[in-house]
Amino acid sequence: MSLTIENILLVGSLLLFISIVAGKTSYRFGVPTLLLFLAIGMLAGSEGIGGIHFNDPKAAQFIGIVALNFILFSGGLSTQWGAVKPILKEGLVLSTVGVLLTAVSLGYFVWLITDFTLFESMLLGSIVSSTDAAAVFSILRSKNLALRKNLRPTLELESGSNDPMAYVLTIAFLTLVIHQDQGIASIIPMFLQQMILGGVFGFAFGKLSKLIINRIKLGFEGLYSVLVISLMFIIFSTTDFFGGNGFLAIYISAVYLGNQDLIHKNTILQMYDGLAWLMQIVLFLTLGLLVFPSHIVPIIGIGIIISMFLIVVARPLSVLISLMFFKMKLRRRVYISWVGLRGAVPIVFATYPLLAGIDKAEMIFNIVFFISVTSVLVQGTTLSIVAKWLNVGSPEESNPYADIEQQAPDSPRSAIKEIKVLPEYSAVNKQIVDVRFPKNAHITMIIRNNEYLTPTGFTVIEVNDTLVVISDSKAELEKAKESLKLAAQSHHSGD
Repeated sequence: MSLTIENILLVGSLLLFISIVAGKTSYRFGVPTLLLFLAIGMLAGSEGIGGIHFNDPKAAQFIGIVALNFILFSGGLSTQWGAVKPILKEGLVLSTVGVLLTAVSLGYFVWLITDFTLFESMLLGSIVSSTDAAAVFSILRSKNLALRKNLRPTLELESGSNDPMAYVLTIAFLTLVIHQDQGIASIIPMFLQQMILGGVFGFAFGKLSKLIINRIKLGFEGLYSVLVISLMFIIFSTTDFFGGNGFLAIYISAVYLGNQDLIHKNTILQMYDGLAWLMQIVLFLTLGLLVFPSHIVPIIGIGIIISMFLIVVARPLSVLISLMFFKMKLRRRVYISWVGLRGAVPIVFATYPLLAGIDKAEMIFNIVFFISVTSVLVQGTTLSIVAKWLNVGSPEESNPYADIEQQAPDSPRSAIKEIKVLPEYSAVNKQIVDVRFPKNAHITMIIRNNEYLTPTGFTVIEVNDTLVVISDSKAELEKAKESLKLAAQSHHSGD
C-alpha cells in the first residue's frame, strides 16, 4: 500500500490508535512503549503485513526534528529547577563529557573490529552516544518502583540535555567523513559555535518568551498554547540559522519558562504533555516504517557485538570517568550506567549520513537501529530488577513522581484555604502572574464585594479581596499566604 492524500488520515489514525492501546497495555507487562511503537511501524511497513511503502529518509528526518522539538521542549518545561539544582554539575558533565567519552570509546572499538575508517567509526559512535529516558520512567512506574535520592533528577537532566551534544558530534564527524582532507582541529570552531550560541540564544529567547507570553493579551486561553508552539519553532530555527545548536536552545529556554510564572501555565503544560506523547508515537512509527527488516538480518552479528560493548563497556566507562570527582555511591554510578537506554534520537541522527550519501550510510543506519532495539530489550526490561539488586529503588507510595495518570485531571486538591488580602500586602494592585505563588497552589476564585470572580493571570488583586486557593497540602497553602507577605517585605526592604 502506498500513502495517498485519501488514505493517509485513515492509516495514520489507525496506527496511532493501535499504538496508544498497545502502549497502555505494555505497562502491565513492563514492555517499553518505544519497542511497541517501532514494532507497529515495522509491521505496517513495506515488508510487514500493512504493506505501506515508505523509503524517504528526508521526510523521516523532518518528522524527527519536529518531534524532537516538542519532546525536548516538553521535557524542559516539566524540569523542576529545585530538584535539578543540587545535581546540576553531575548532569551537565554526563551530558557533555559522558557523551564524548561514549562516542570516542565506541568509535574506537568499531574501528578495531570493522572495515570502517576512523572517522566513519567515530560517526557511528556519535550517533548512538545520547540516552533516552522516556521509556525508562514508564517501566519504573509499571513495576511500582521509584528511585532513591537524586537519581531520577540526574537521569532526567542527562537525558534532556545530552541530545544536543550527540547532534554536534554527529554533524562534526559527518563533515570529516565527507571532507577527508580536514583534520580534527577543523571541527573545534564549529563545535564551540554550536554550543555557545545554543546556550546564549536559549537563555535570551527564554526571557523574551516569558515577556511576550505574559504581556500579550489574547482573546482566548487556547491561543496561548499556540503562541508557545510558535515561539518554540522560532527559537529552534533562529538559533540554527545563526549557526547555534537549536536543540540546546529550545531545551534551555523551556527549562527557564517551566520555572517562571506564566499566563495559563497549567494549560500550556498539559497541552505539551499530550503533544510530546503524540510526537513520540509519530516519531517511532515513522522510524519503524523507514526500516527494512530484511536489511537488518545481515548485520545482526556485528550489531550484537557493538551493542554489547556499548552497554557493558563504553557506557559504564564514560559514566565512571565523568563522575569520578563527585561524591556518589558506586551502586548509584552503576545504575546510571545501566540506564543508558538508546531510543529514537540515534535513529533520527542516523538519517543524516543517509541524506549525505556516504558509502557506509545504510549499514550505519541499520546498525544504529539494531543497537536501539537491543538496548531497549536488554536494559529497558531489566531496569526495575537492577534497581532492586543495587538497592537504589524505593516503594512507589513514597515517590513524589507517583503515577498520576489514573487520577482524573480535574480531581479536587487535598487542601483549600481562603486568604484575605490586607492593605500592607504588596500583591495589592498586581496581576496574579506577577505574584510568585508556589507551583502547586492555584487561585481558583476571588470574592470581591460579595461577588465571585473567576481569575486569570491578568486579574489585578485588590485590597480586601478574598482569594480561594487550592493546593496539594496545607503546607503549600501556608507558603501561598506567606508569598504575599514576603513580596511586601522585599518591596519595603528595597526602599
